[in-house]
Amino acid sequence: MIIIFGGTTEGRIAVKVLDEAGSPYYYSTRGNAQQVECRHGIRMTGGMDCNAMLEFCTTHDIRLIIDAAHPFASLLHSTVASVSEQLDIPVIRLERRYPPRDESLVWCDSFDAAIDYLESHEINHLLALSGVQTIGKLRRYWEKHSCHFRVLDREDSRTIAKQTGFPEKDLLFWHEGQDELALFRQLHPGAILTKESGESGYYKEKITAARQLGIPVIVIRRPPLPDNFYIVNGEHGLRYRVERLLPGFYPLRSGFTTGSCATAATRAALQGLLTQETQHSATITLPDSETVTLPVNSCVFTDTDCTCGVIKDAGDDPDVTNGYTILSSVSLTAQPGIQFLPGEGVGTVTLPGIGIPIGEPAINQTPRRMITNEIEQLLHTHGLHSGVSVRISVPGGSELAQKTFNPKLGIVGGISIIGTSGIVRPFSSEAFVNSIRKEIQVARALGCTSIVINSGAKSENYLRSRFPDLPAQAFIHYGNYIGDTLRLADEEGITHITMGIMIGKAVKLAEGHLDTHSRNVVMNRDFITALAIESHCSPTSISRVAEITLARELWELFANTPAFFELLVDRCLAVCRPILSHATLDIILIPEQSS
Repeated sequence: MIIIFGGTTEGRIAVKVLDEAGSPYYYSTRGNAQQVECRHGIRMTGGMDCNAMLEFCTTHDIRLIIDAAHPFASLLHSTVASVSEQLDIPVIRLERRYPPRDESLVWCDSFDAAIDYLESHEINHLLALSGVQTIGKLRRYWEKHSCHFRVLDREDSRTIAKQTGFPEKDLLFWHEGQDELALFRQLHPGAILTKESGESGYYKEKITAARQLGIPVIVIRRPPLPDNFYIVNGEHGLRYRVERLLPGFYPLRSGFTTGSCATAATRAALQGLLTQETQHSATITLPDSETVTLPVNSCVFTDTDCTCGVIKDAGDDPDVTNGYTILSSVSLTAQPGIQFLPGEGVGTVTLPGIGIPIGEPAINQTPRRMITNEIEQLLHTHGLHSGVSVRISVPGGSELAQKTFNPKLGIVGGISIIGTSGIVRPFSSEAFVNSIRKEIQVARALGCTSIVINSGAKSENYLRSRFPDLPAQAFIHYGNYIGDTLRLADEEGITHITMGIMIGKAVKLAEGHLDTHSRNVVMNRDFITALAIESHCSPTSISRVAEITLARELWELFANTPAFFELLVDRCLAVCRPILSHATLDIILIPEQSS
């Protein structure tokens, strides 16, 4: 069993991630002010001291603790650390994301140190944005000087402030969307005091507004976390760590793309080259700005370069590259910029249409950006302006490529380094379909009678902009299991379904394939040609269908014949509607430029 200590934005994230498993867990908060929907969680309130936590964890067979509490909840962090050590229970800390520390701000390790600074600099009017729990810690200041405190507009906040004796007239109440600049301009304090509260604590917005008005900012540093916590800062990292620390909690394990593995290997190799120290792990940033840490299983130096290897862990996805080593050799060059060099087992691009210049290694755009960002960040950290060459290789990749569709795409000699999110979600049929059912059930439980189903992150981003009023739970990924998702939605009482679909899956679905995975079906040019003829496309365009390598080329090929795309959607609807007994269905063909 797992217990989450929450009460924050991070607590909500932890609940969302654990609910995906469909397994029970506990969610504990000190008070009951936070409203959170725990689909499979058992909600608890009330603080625990060390003895109470020891007893609870022993009695309820707790095998994993997730600390998603406020970063300044020092007492809870230390209690969790003590219990973890005594009972040998691992702890995952779901941490906030923090910007780099700006040394132009005034940094203090305690509130007493902040008071000393204020008084020594004769600052007599303070606006404190550090929360109601810190009123007592600043008593020594506000008893002698003018001070405003901004707190949450809740009865318990008023009670706490009253108990400290703080003047009620000097309380300000925070509300969503508050204009920081207007407030600061109105009060014009001599200084602003805040805590290093991270992105979810609106830290950046406070600093930006204060800086515009030239108001000094005093920041209380967040307290250090115990050394034995596994620290993650997002959904993917949390799920990945839970899967590894508590096997079986999720029906299937997630993993990392070849692009993430290549990025981690590159970062480790450059870090090793610059420090001449053997690397054992690498922390990289995913496209959604979450950071994750991957193990590095090899690190080899020569006089001019460093080569590191990361073993591809695709989780329980049936990925042909799972278990193979992704190597990156990095060296510094006199030529500015970043060069991607050919490497063993990585294919070479020989045809246009996939967004990579002909003759270049088959490293897709997202992994290239990830690798480039990590290199630039490391060079900046070390104060260097060198060029860098990167050679990604995959021993055995040439043989693996024969099991993929790379040859048909004009990628020869090896595999592609791919991945759009950096994460591999398990696509094994039974467990993945079960997870779809659970997501639909969650949406239904929250009152959704309409859902929007989509294939993945790109299509969901587009659809969210089309349906901004729908809750996050209404957007459900079908992966490749279109037929199963429609059937489950119908069974669970959904009355209206909107399906967003990219053109590659649409041409497969229109032909009658309700499971569009590439291991089962490939693009049929004869079928596309027949649709084009029926849509009265030009003979020239029709003849070019035989030359395309990717379905997305159809957008340009038939740009002047919208009837082709209308017919494609109609055929998709004709394939899907017989599955539905009650629900109605709309299909949105997602345009290429949205990705």
